[in-house]
Amino acid sequence: MTSEMLGFIDKNRERAERFLAELVRIPSDNPPGDLAPAAAKAAQLLGKLGLEPESYPVPADLVAANGMKSAVNLIVRRKFGPGPTIALNAHGDVVPPGEGWSRDPYGAEVVDGWMYGRGAAVSKSDFATYAFALMALEAAKPSRGTVELHFTYDEEVGGEIGPGYLLQAGLSKPDMAICAGFSYAVVAAHNGCLHLEVTLRGRSAHAASPSTGVDALEAASQVLSALYAWRKGLASRVSKTPGIGAAQMTVGLIKGGINTNVVPDAVALRLDRRMIPEEDPAAVEAELRDLIAKAVAVAGATVEIRRVLLARPLTSTDASRKMAETLSKRASEVLGETIPITGVPLYTDARHYAESGIPTILYGAGPRSILEANAHRADERIKLDDLNAATKVISLTLKDLLA
Repeated sequence: MTSEMLGFIDKNRERAERFLAELVRIPSDNPPGDLAPAAAKAAQLLGKLGLEPESYPVPADLVAANGMKSAVNLIVRRKFGPGPTIALNAHGDVVPPGEGWSRDPYGAEVVDGWMYGRGAAVSKSDFATYAFALMALEAAKPSRGTVELHFTYDEEVGGEIGPGYLLQAGLSKPDMAICAGFSYAVVAAHNGCLHLEVTLRGRSAHAASPSTGVDALEAASQVLSALYAWRKGLASRVSKTPGIGAAQMTVGLIKGGINTNVVPDAVALRLDRRMIPEEDPAAVEAELRDLIAKAVAVAGATVEIRRVLLARPLTSTDASRKMAETLSKRASEVLGETIPITGVPLYTDARHYAESGIPTILYGAGPRSILEANAHRADERIKLDDLNAATKVISLTLKDLLA
């Protein structure tokens, strides 16, 4: 069975690379998040492979509430017999290309064995990894279990209407999940993330008589000073999980004011708080809200705090550790080196499966580090040897887990 699977993957290597290239050439930027057309084209490509995806459009109100224009989720199901159901999840939406590219971000150009393009690494590569791993498994005619491919289009805004929607709506009830990865390592834990929008409100006035107004920007500067002073202490909050590091906080967006000659009546800040797996999200949010409220000392100024996003950390369990050990063993065999089990300091759609009580890990096509792949940067790329190797690792792991 093993030799049949590996032989299938090698025989179909160029076919898998062509499939990935077609996906990279489909624009799927989020924002703006109008992704039903991209999902429809991906469904066509999957259909040509004989995988017959089911399409699940997300209701318009949920799409709008998540800041997008359209979204469709795809599920491919293959039942081989009694046994567990394993879901493989990857996302097809991508961050906009930005500037600085030396190659066409939608060109899927191959140079020295690397394919370049937005989404080539994160995570359209794992559409190919998972699809061809499933096809290889199917070619070996297994007799146990079910494999589902979950291809979703909202990871860049939190995954609530992608994996979250599939699980909450009861469209899938897997026993295990493997989600898109970014490097050779097997990921069993990752950070959580809290986004808060902080709005400072004052009262506008002519710049010739600023004392007649209430300066919202002055209040905002007090909040910023308090946040940056407090942030220094996060260096001591270090996770025990390898690869995670310390908790983090960044103020990434500021907007407000009316004109140069007007006292600002409102200033809004958006902050990103990365939580290590050991932290309690409720306590993290309460601490920030208290810090911000106490920082505003401008008479007449008020503050409003709105939660924009709460992504809970992915934590390791006994069941997910066993999955990770199985996958690490197969990855070490295929790649010829010891592949570690680690954590990563970002957050992913994997948390939706874990929060539903499903043992979950991350693995897919990728180099030794996210930086090497230029993930979310100009000249994003995937090494095609890694795509082939990851497909073998996933197919062998599926065989082991279903057994």
